Amino acid sequence: MSELQKKWAKARLSNTMQAHAYTPTQAVGTAAIPIPATTSQPPVGLSEFNELDEEDEDQFGSLSSIPNHPQDDDSSSASSVSSTGTVIPSPGRALFARPQGVPTRSLDPIPWTTYFERELFLPSTDNTITYHVYLTSPAPPTSSSSNPPTLGTTKPSSTGGGPLFVTHHGAGSSALSFAVLGSEIRKRLPSAGILSLDARGHGLTSLTAPNPSEPTDLSLPTLSQDLCDAILLTAKTMSWPDIPPLIMVGHSLGGAVVTELAYQPLLPPSVSLLGYAVLDVVEGSALDALQSMQTYLSTRPQGFNSLKEGIEWHVRSRTIRNSVSARVSVPALLIDTTSTSQPQSEIPVPQPRTSKPWRWRTDLSSTQPFWQGWFIGLSKKFLGQGAKGPGKGAGKMLLLAGTDRLDTELTIGQMQGKYALQVFPEAGHFIHEDLPEKTAVALVDFYRRNDRSALVLPPKVSELLAQGRRV
Repeated sequence: MSELQKKWAKARLSNTMQAHAYTPTQAVGTAAIPIPATTSQPPVGLSEFNELDEEDEDQFGSLSSIPNHPQDDDSSSASSVSSTGTVIPSPGRALFARPQGVPTRSLDPIPWTTYFERELFLPSTDNTITYHVYLTSPAPPTSSSSNPPTLGTTKPSSTGGGPLFVTHHGAGSSALSFAVLGSEIRKRLPSAGILSLDARGHGLTSLTAPNPSEPTDLSLPTLSQDLCDAILLTAKTMSWPDIPPLIMVGHSLGGAVVTELAYQPLLPPSVSLLGYAVLDVVEGSALDALQSMQTYLSTRPQGFNSLKEGIEWHVRSRTIRNSVSARVSVPALLIDTTSTSQPQSEIPVPQPRTSKPWRWRTDLSSTQPFWQGWFIGLSKKFLGQGAKGPGKGAGKMLLLAGTDRLDTELTIGQMQGKYALQVFPEAGHFIHEDLPEKTAVALVDFYRRNDRSALVLPPKVSELLAQGRRV
């Protein structure tokens, strides 16, 4: 505060105190009514002027704008603030009361049409199985020039279309577990396509003539052949001239399936596999987890009264930590036993000892004979040791919910730079459903690092020699 302002404040204070010490009379009619004189003390709320206080005010800012009493206002800024920045709640307003008028989180199912372009039912060539897939087509290849070539000019070069992300879910899940992830991928890479398959015994994929006396074959070679057939049948059904460059993504059991497909020579040599990503599955930890799998299956509910109840259980138990993804994927895991219009799974599910009509579509307990075969040798195959298929030269990425899941073989391989590693410690087992945005960013970056369409290789030495050039 300047010297002039200090003098003005002292004069103002002096005049105020003199006015309160004066005793006037007020005329009312013909009588004079004396007004009691005030004491020499300053009025309430007006303290003596102190230059030290003024200096403090200059240092910490003026507090005159802060009301002496909290105001009752409906706005978010109604609470007053003390000089220390503490928020003082307005009178009559409970400090920890639940806000009124806040809408509750919806748990209604979300249809698959929100995330995919179409669904396809693809009968196999031998008519033993009909694959069910969800598809959003990638951008087709386009020519760099819309005008046809003229005499003496070369044919316009073509620009490659978008990649096709092929996904495979884990045991007991469905193709819709990748719905939200696929949407996030296309936000960051609009030219990309998404192909998501329901494995046999899951979702709406069905055997033509299932044998009730024999368990459904869920061995790793069978599942990997199914994925290969689904890719080829989709390309044929959609009349694609060529299969787009592939990025395969598998979660849990699906990670073992895409690794097997990349390891074995199942895909035609003309198919370009840019890379494959495995989500939260490692050979050692997976085999250890199988010992407690039956205990986990016995503790989860046998059925639900409604789809919303099933979705709520998955969210509350933190099985799926993203409620939006749960609203899309969970309905495909359950089947209404009171309805005859829905196709039954070829894996027999025992009738639960409950009146709740919505039960699990796939009985995971019946798949126990295949558990060991899914994961034995997974680390070696993932690293591409002895690979005969397209995965030998393809990029590899491992997404985990914790580094404790790495076994010795993968730890050494990661140190040698044989694959990319991403860890999301805040996610659960369903990484792609819990954190679809982060997973999409990792997968799109993985694709761009392995995209060969923009790669220009130098000419071969033999070609230069054939042209008579000096090397």
